[in-house]
Amino acid sequence: MRLLQLAFLLSLASGFAVLFIYITGVSNLHERLSLSDDDLEAFESLQSGFQKCVVSSANGLGLRAVSGKDYCQVKMTFPSDTIPKWKDPKTGELEGVSYDFNICEAVATWEQVRNSTTILTKEFIDALPNGWEDYAWRRINKGINLNRCENKKLCMEKLSLVLPETPPYIPRQFAQCAVIGNSGDLLKTKFGKEIDTYDAVFRENGAPIQNYTDHVGRKSTFRLLNRGSAKALDKVIELDESRKEALIVKTTIHDIMNKMIGEIPIKNPVYLMLGASFGSAAKGTGLKALEFALSICDSVDMYGFTVDPGYKEWTRYFSESRQGHTPLHGRAYYQMMECLGVNKDTIRAARIAAEKILRRAGAGSGDPLGACSIIMKQVKRNHIEKVRKAAVDHQKYVGGATMYPLEHNPEHGMLCTVPKS
Repeated sequence: MRLLQLAFLLSLASGFAVLFIYITGVSNLHERLSLSDDDLEAFESLQSGFQKCVVSSANGLGLRAVSGKDYCQVKMTFPSDTIPKWKDPKTGELEGVSYDFNICEAVATWEQVRNSTTILTKEFIDALPNGWEDYAWRRINKGINLNRCENKKLCMEKLSLVLPETPPYIPRQFAQCAVIGNSGDLLKTKFGKEIDTYDAVFRENGAPIQNYTDHVGRKSTFRLLNRGSAKALDKVIELDESRKEALIVKTTIHDIMNKMIGEIPIKNPVYLMLGASFGSAAKGTGLKALEFALSICDSVDMYGFTVDPGYKEWTRYFSESRQGHTPLHGRAYYQMMECLGVNKDTIRAARIAAEKILRRAGAGSGDPLGACSIIMKQVKRNHIEKVRKAAVDHQKYVGGATMYPLEHNPEHGMLCTVPKS
């Protein structure tokens, strides 16, 4: 009996010790991540500016934004008399008119992307633990048949035409950029000349320029491609008269692509995109184009992301309407992104609060490399000509580091490579 009592007392003592350690740990964590008055003020300012922007910028659609039950939640709602007409082809349910978004995720990811390199490089794969065995094959069509790149040489051959050694672009490389969507509403405007004044212009998939220059401009610097468009590179390169567009593929490299690049030949730069997600169901090519633009531009404006006033479907300026989209959800989401752009200065102040709330890697740290979950030495960099002062200043701020987003990382950590010196 005494042995049982002794065992019970020891177990009880251990339990209290564990509980004490847990409470202490939680207390320290809460202290480290607790929101300051400045954090709260920055977030309240962002919410206020964001809601005003939605009301004033919704192009007559009547969207409203209200704060949810916590700092992060925002509900965007169309007018009560809105009659949704798009039906889910699987369930037959009508699209809703009210959507909840997590503005903390959008804000934290927005700033992370602005400091990131979003082009897949050999440096990234080499620096990533088991990068070839666990990751590289996923960026090759039917890569599962490659036995996790057991034959590394074969994987390197398949990726070689789209895999630069180091990043070809850096944060803040361009000043003002425009991302051009494909909405049919572009035909109601003539923004062509305005679009051509931007330092870099981003387009999507097979969106044509010829015959639409009054509406969408003539200039094209980058084109984001989904799987279908990537398989038709020979047709895509004809869309830009200069044949200088950089083609950014958001999915995988395909043998068809490699064959066209080598045999036609396609002289345009072709890369695979590496990126984080803004945490939305709206993960189309337009969103990836915005994400890529944010990673290399100081400011980004969006054209052609509105839905037609009939709320029926996404219309396209160059073809019949696309089925299979959720026009109201997409419109609300892009309105959120547009208004975050309008309030970009407030975003920078609110980022710290958002990261603390989400408990992201490096939250609350003043160290620009605080979010780096993995730090490795850099490969020698290629010289990039005519680098803007803003880009040089950013490089100095991060100590010459390159920051890659780690996909599917629960804390949204980064893989960072730093100069050897």
